[in-house]
Amino acid sequence: MKKILFATSECVPFIKTGGLADVAGSLPKYFDKARFDVRVVLPKYLCIPEPYRNQMEYITHFYMYYNGRNRYVGILKLEYQGVLFYFIDNEEYFSGSTPYSDPLYDLEKFGFFSKAVLSILPSIEFQPDIIHCHDWHTGLVPVYLRNEFAADLFYTSIKTIITIHNLRFQGIWGIPDVKRITGLPDYLFTPDKLEAYGDANFLKGGIVYADYVTTVSETYVEEVKTPFYGERLDKLLWARSNCFCGILNGIDYQEYDPETDPAIPFHFNAETFRKEKVRDKMELQRELGLEVNAKTLLIGIVSRMTDQKGFDLIERVLDEMLSYDAVQFAVLGTGERHYEDMFRSFAGRYPGKLSANICYSEALSRGIYAGCDAFLMPSLFEPCGLSQLIALRYGTLPIVRETGGLKDTVEPYNEFTNNGTGFSFSNYNAHEMMATIRYAENVYYDKKRRWNQMVERAMAKDFSWNASAEKYQDLYDQL
Repeated sequence: MKKILFATSECVPFIKTGGLADVAGSLPKYFDKARFDVRVVLPKYLCIPEPYRNQMEYITHFYMYYNGRNRYVGILKLEYQGVLFYFIDNEEYFSGSTPYSDPLYDLEKFGFFSKAVLSILPSIEFQPDIIHCHDWHTGLVPVYLRNEFAADLFYTSIKTIITIHNLRFQGIWGIPDVKRITGLPDYLFTPDKLEAYGDANFLKGGIVYADYVTTVSETYVEEVKTPFYGERLDKLLWARSNCFCGILNGIDYQEYDPETDPAIPFHFNAETFRKEKVRDKMELQRELGLEVNAKTLLIGIVSRMTDQKGFDLIERVLDEMLSYDAVQFAVLGTGERHYEDMFRSFAGRYPGKLSANICYSEALSRGIYAGCDAFLMPSLFEPCGLSQLIALRYGTLPIVRETGGLKDTVEPYNEFTNNGTGFSFSNYNAHEMMATIRYAENVYYDKKRRWNQMVERAMAKDFSWNASAEKYQDLYDQL
């Protein structure tokens, strides 16, 4: 049996700020348990909900030299849905009200976490064949493994994989600070190792030292090898092409199921959506103060409000669309103050047509996925994207830009062959986006039978974790 350890900074259901947590928490459940023993390690944050913290079982503790002195490393465990989770405890680093805070402090605590991931292995009597690292927070695991821990026979056979969930976030800081904090030797801070453009880069270190590099969609693999998407690491990723692949993320189809979801008032499937989904829509319109009309096209947005997600495109044309088009928007999310205020302003100017919910609500997000007719995701770049997968599952047709995982998962509607599961546009252009939305309006209002056939195809798609887990298992076998 192969032993796999996931190392991650966040993981559902314990702590979540983004899609990384969904991957780390959901994917391990789907591996073949007869062939793979998959466990997960993450920090024991004080902001993990108390019911979970109370269930954790203390294993042991020891002291590890880091940043100039010996530091406490506690180890706790908890089994959840058949997966064993380990939690690394150190209140100096993990007692904040959120998992992430000041950049330099984050670098220090995730450097600590990376070293501790390796240090705890003898204590938990688990010698993994592969440590699967996720994003820059665990980028130093392969670095420590091939340097500080290389002489210890316990570690010599361990392989590492690093998965890039979003290349924009790399863990960058000045070399003197990183060298002092991590204790890593001078020879590692060179352009062929951790140094990048004069700074130390955690993610680059992971990419250089890992045995294999993955990212979360096939299209994103090719995009990040180009200067536009490569975030100044494109040449390195190109150089690692022979051991770099994309494996599409999935979603938990038990968690996201319109037939059983307790967060939505009316349940439906691919056969009953014509009758029941519209009831969810009218309930959502009532809840959000929109004009209650079953026939009006309702477009949902659930997102972080940043330029990456295409909100600058939306800003350019939203006024025109709300003025002239028979559409409504249900918006949920937080992010840059500029975009939060923009949606508040539009909600005030167009009551009944746009609802701005500047917060995070899991229940409301489910209501939007289930009750809307279409879902807008005009991202500048999107490594994989989970929202469009959830929208497809709930029969809400995505309107997306053809980038990254959006291109891999949303098949654009073809009126001549009557194929497709959504609508897409290629150029990062506000009026091209608006033209695509208006094309969707045309199909919705004038070709409703075809729209419903598209919904059927969308709901029939399988983007569960099963296919992804198969590909990861093949990769583990290969390594």
